[in-house]
Amino acid sequence: MNLKNAYWYFTSRLGDRFCDDLIRHANSKKETIGITGGVSKKIKKRNSKIKENADIAKHLNKKDLKNLKKHRDSNIVWLNDKWIYDQITPFFHLANKNAGWNFDINYFESMQFTKYKPNQFYDWHQDPMPVPYDNPGDPNFHGKIRKISGIVQLSDPKDYKGGDLEIQPRMHEDARHTIKTTKHFKPRGSVIIFPSHLWHRVKPVTKGTRYSLVIWSLGYPFR
Repeated sequence: MNLKNAYWYFTSRLGDRFCDDLIRHANSKKETIGITGGVSKKIKKRNSKIKENADIAKHLNKKDLKNLKKHRDSNIVWLNDKWIYDQITPFFHLANKNAGWNFDINYFESMQFTKYKPNQFYDWHQDPMPVPYDNPGDPNFHGKIRKISGIVQLSDPKDYKGGDLEIQPRMHEDARHTIKTTKHFKPRGSVIIFPSHLWHRVKPVTKGTRYSLVIWSLGYPFR
């Protein structure tokens, strides 16, 4: 899929109060470790009794954890608060139109508040699973895929070092075509929107803590 615009951004559009309130709210909740889709699928296949909304991280053994740490090391909190959706989802619709994607999206997943502490990172990955969600009992998910991803920069860049977001606009992991973190991505309160199938990563944080919020919008597969 060739894209005229690999991403769309809104710099410093969310204020300090919103960012502070969100960080405080998320930090008041129980966190877990972030996992990858491949790890989740493997564990569910190994243990068919795991419930759909279970904390998969609790089922990791030492081998699973070691393999996971090669690709991702971060701490997360799941959020479903309307006041957060109300502030952020309009950026998706605006970016979808302005970037010229015009993807058919009709639902937003739970939001993932992410903490990257020193040496934590998330290597190159894509957000969609290889096949659509198989949730016959939930029409919001069943038969749909992740189409557009959004990342909200919650931390002041002065509070951490490293942790750069990079996007790969082509359908392979080739650093020659990588969009490096730009001045538009870093300011606190910025929102970066991009098609979910694009490769992207967060490089290791070297000092401080980087807070961000990730949201995915869903729709039926492309035709």
